Amino acid sequence: MTLFELSEVIENGETQLVEFKRKFTEPEKIAKEMIAFANTKGGKILFGIDDDKKVVGVESEKGEIEYIDLDAKFYCEPELKYSVDILHIYRKDVVIADIPESRRKPHRLIENGKEDDDLNKVYIRVKDKSVLASKETIRVLRKLNPDSPPQIINLGEKEKALLDYLNKHEITHKEFKELLNISNRRASRILVNLVRADLIRLHNLENEDYYTLN
Repeated sequence: MTLFELSEVIENGETQLVEFKRKFTEPEKIAKEMIAFANTKGGKILFGIDDDKKVVGVESEKGEIEYIDLDAKFYCEPELKYSVDILHIYRKDVVIADIPESRRKPHRLIENGKEDDDLNKVYIRVKDKSVLASKETIRVLRKLNPDSPPQIINLGEKEKALLDYLNKHEITHKEFKELLNISNRRASRILVNLVRADLIRLHNLENEDYYTLN
C-alpha cells in the first residue's frame, strides 16, 4: 500500500473491508475482526488510527506485529493467513494487517486460548461491523469452501416452489420453513444446497439473514 492509498483509506473511514484500531487491545477483540474479514471478503485492520480517522500512530511496530501473529496462531481456528505492512504518515507509524478471504472457512474465535470453546463463535463482516454469524451462515461457509467439489442438485417440488417465490420476494429461513411446512433441518439443507449451487444468495444482516435469487 502506498502513502496515497493509505490516505484514501483513512479518508473513506471504516467499511466492510477496513477497520481502524487506535492500538492493539484485548487479543479476542482483534482476533474477532481478523476472523470476520477472513470469513467474508477479506480486509485490512489499521493500527494507529482512531475511530474519528485521526492518525495517532503505534508505540511499537514490532510489538503490534507480535500480537497480531499470536492472534492469528492461537486465537483463530483454523490459523489465519495475513500479511503486515508498516507506513510512516504524519510523522507516525501505522501498522496494516491485511487479511485475505480464506479458503478454509469458517474460522472461529478461541477465547483464552482454550480449544474447547463454543464452536459457534464465528464472525463475519456486515457493513462496517464484525458480527456473530448465524447457524445458517456457518453452514453455508462450510459448504462454500472453494476447494469443495461443485454442487450437483436436483430441483424437486420444494426447491422449485422456493425459486418461484423468490422471483417476487425475499425470504428468511423461518419464513421458508413455514411456507412449505418443513422441518428446520430440511429447510436448512435446501437453502444451503441452493446457495452452493449459485441459484440463490444469502444476505447477512445484524439481526436476521435472508435469501434472494442470485
